Amino acid sequence: MLSLAAKTSGSLRSFLPLWKRTMVNRALNKSVPPPTEFIVSPTDFLKKIGREMDSKMTFAPETWDDFWRLSGLEMRKAGMTVKDRRYTLWCMSKYRQGVPIEEFAHETKPKKTVRGWGPSVQNGKRIRSKIPKHLRGKSKTA
Repeated sequence: MLSLAAKTSGSLRSFLPLWKRTMVNRALNKSVPPPTEFIVSPTDFLKKIGREMDSKMTFAPETWDDFWRLSGLEMRKAGMTVKDRRYTLWCMSKYRQGVPIEEFAHETKPKKTVRGWGPSVQNGKRIRSKIPKHLRGKSKTA
């Protein structure tokens, strides 16, 4: 029965939806938060979230509405790094939810001084297990 319907319509694709990711700017569907007394322009917002985003995002639109309609793809085409894009979009979503900037804006984590973690490396020193007396003088090839 299905094959008859497929033959009449031309292809089976007309029955099944296309399950692929679309390149749609979902930021257009989201609400634009109103500016506050301390944050009036996009540059004010970028200064408040830190990480020198105001200097990294030189292509930011001047109007408030255009800034909130930016998508990650547009930021990518402008040359922003992945970490900066993700942080900016995350901060924008938190601000849309009404969370104060002081609660979510933070600086990047500093680099680790000691690589690795766990019992083998503690306080920058390698901890070696004690070799039992009966194995000290023996070689592995013997």
